[in-house]
Amino acid sequence: MFAAPYDDQAVHTEIPHPRKTIYSKYIKRVVDVVVSGSAIIVLSPLLFIICILELIFHGKPVFYIDQRPGLNGEIFGLYKFRSMSNACDENGMLLHPSKRITPFGRILRRTSLDELAGLFNILNGTMSVIGPRPLMKDYLPLYNERHKYRHAVRPGLACWKVGGSDKLTSVTWTWNAQFESDIYYVEHVSFLLDVWMVLKTIKIMFTKSEMRTNSDRIKFDGTNLLETRPRHEIVGEHEKREIS
Repeated sequence: MFAAPYDDQAVHTEIPHPRKTIYSKYIKRVVDVVVSGSAIIVLSPLLFIICILELIFHGKPVFYIDQRPGLNGEIFGLYKFRSMSNACDENGMLLHPSKRITPFGRILRRTSLDELAGLFNILNGTMSVIGPRPLMKDYLPLYNERHKYRHAVRPGLACWKVGGSDKLTSVTWTWNAQFESDIYYVEHVSFLLDVWMVLKTIKIMFTKSEMRTNSDRIKFDGTNLLETRPRHEIVGEHEKREIS
């Protein structure tokens, strides 16, 4: 159905050629407004229930707002429903995310319901339904010249690779796999590809992902594009070396 994607097991350096069409320049934004506006109206009862449960399990604020790079690398506030508590250690410092995520938060992440807050980002134009995921702004100076092009389009709620496993693990979803999927999208954006990715997102929502529920993905450091080990294994090895 779509052109063969780049090999995500190899680090590529070719400069991408973003696809510019009537759909990508004009129609896609109209579709985003219609879809996000309609979804907010239809899902308003569910959004209200989530807000109430957020107040019960996590307290205020209901939304977690994080500063992320968007189109052309411009920083915007990303909305998410909170999945963690504000638990701190004896020094008043927030515990690691894996220690703060709550049972309710795990449900939100496993079902991707925490992402529904992003509908408001789509409505205000800082995001799109489909597009490269907005990552930490600390990653901006770490991208190579090729991967910087993931910001050539609006970030989205999801952007999956064409082909391969739908199960998100540290082996199947390396940083290189994610970035190459983003570049593939930038070069092939179309209405049919967006529809395909929406359908794949729905499928993945019902696929268990320990990477999302346990915050067990290693952070990108500019050199670990092909790292397949989860965070706990790397941290564990580092602690063992310190002890020895």
